[in-house]
Amino acid sequence: MCNLYRMTKAPAEVARWFDGQVGSIGNVGTEVYPGYPGLVLAGNELRSMIWGFPLVLKGKNGQPLKPKPVNNTRADKLDGFMWRYSFQERRCLIPVTEFAEAEGKKGAKTRTWFTLPDEDVFAVAGIWRDTPEWGPACSMVMTEACIHVADVHDRMPVILKRQDWADWLDGPPDAAGLLCRPYPDLMVVNRTADRWVRR
Repeated sequence: MCNLYRMTKAPAEVARWFDGQVGSIGNVGTEVYPGYPGLVLAGNELRSMIWGFPLVLKGKNGQPLKPKPVNNTRADKLDGFMWRYSFQERRCLIPVTEFAEAEGKKGAKTRTWFTLPDEDVFAVAGIWRDTPEWGPACSMVMTEACIHVADVHDRMPVILKRQDWADWLDGPPDAAGLLCRPYPDLMVVNRTADRWVRR
């Protein structure tokens, strides 16, 4: 599952790429981690949202703990209670310049980055909702890994081609569900020596 991605373009540039409008954008970083804000296109408006739906757990004494961000949604679980209404009513596009997976032995995992050739930005399928804990929050939709990702991880984000954006955003759920498939074209794999967890 994806727990790190980059978006290195300015919001105005990303909005133009999507033919959207710039909406309410807070302080977003170029590297986005679960529980942190990233750029999202929803309703033809580019805005910032927290990456991850809040999952509120309870401690031993029954008191609620700090919410945990659930930042990935499996495509085969979109009919589950946590995701169903967002998938049916609030789909979005998450702009990404590259995403990372951890590779290597436990305790020494490194960052392996995946990009598209000749594409500065690409769109990942997402769903979103307003939350009482964090305000607008989004989750990436994950599917089985394509051949370029499979030797690092068995799942990957659903990457949408431009001609599929409208079906994802506004099409019926059945049509949108058919887009949740491994990316069929070439991807660039960049294995690095950068530690997954930076101390």
